[in-house]
Amino acid sequence: MGKYVFGVDVGGTSVKLGLFDVEGELLDKWEIPTRTENGGSAILPDVAKSVKAKIAEKGIAVADVAGVGLGAPGPIDAQGVVYNAVNLGWGVFSIKDTLSELLGLPVMAGNDANVAALGEMWKGGGQGYKNVVAVTLGTGVGGGIIVEGKILTGSTGAGGEIGHIHVEDREEEACNCKNFGCLEQYTSATGIVRLAKRRLAMDDKPSAIRRDKISAKTVFDAVKAGDEVAMEVAKQFGEYLGKGLAAIAGVLNPEIFVIGGGVSKAGEVLFDYIVPPFKRTVFQGCRKVEFALATLGNDAGIYGAAKLVLGE
Repeated sequence: MGKYVFGVDVGGTSVKLGLFDVEGELLDKWEIPTRTENGGSAILPDVAKSVKAKIAEKGIAVADVAGVGLGAPGPIDAQGVVYNAVNLGWGVFSIKDTLSELLGLPVMAGNDANVAALGEMWKGGGQGYKNVVAVTLGTGVGGGIIVEGKILTGSTGAGGEIGHIHVEDREEEACNCKNFGCLEQYTSATGIVRLAKRRLAMDDKPSAIRRDKISAKTVFDAVKAGDEVAMEVAKQFGEYLGKGLAAIAGVLNPEIFVIGGGVSKAGEVLFDYIVPPFKRTVFQGCRKVEFALATLGNDAGIYGAAKLVLGE
């Protein structure tokens, strides 16, 4: 085993890269732009070039590099094959083989949300646990499932797509996935705005959230200030997410749920709204699950990608 490992997190606009030692200490991190033109054909060559430049800059012997791990948006199976990463313009091909050939190093690849979950288990909010469900509440809702320390990818890499669990029969607006009534439509940052706008349209009850541009942040800031309308919105959000997580717990029986993404910046107050409906609806044998906030922020992806290479 080498002394160093690289973690790469490919996003729609930038690629984050990290150099770690094998104990998981982050030694250096940097970013390069994601060039999505021409079907994203430049992305992996750019990554290879950047990793090689860092190896040279630090004077690292190639033999001391254990490998490169990479997370990217889209379904990626356990063999490192991606199945259409729309945001990047990628079709179906092996990331693992392509990047390994460009670098002459071992490569592992996985879906970005799954990889971030692995990072949180290793060095973040889920540290010390082996059975973790990470939930990312951002523009959408992503998830990553870790069972006995390993990512559960599913047959085509779509395991952990918890944002698209159906939770509402009466929804008339379509989700980005073209279905109706997905968890993402109520518990993402945009979902919370949707719930808030619908609540405000019901009556003229005064509320701080009428004054500002509505966002997940303004809603939860108002909740902390005791705003009744905002608290009603938070209660609705919590009902959807709490019940959704209860269903997930009934299948996976995790030790801990780690909540990350932009919405998680609201902090512990989220749990006041998520945990009661969770406890009310979860199967009793799964009730002992812990809840924690993610701690690695935007670095979760590079940590998890590095961990992919290192294995257990």
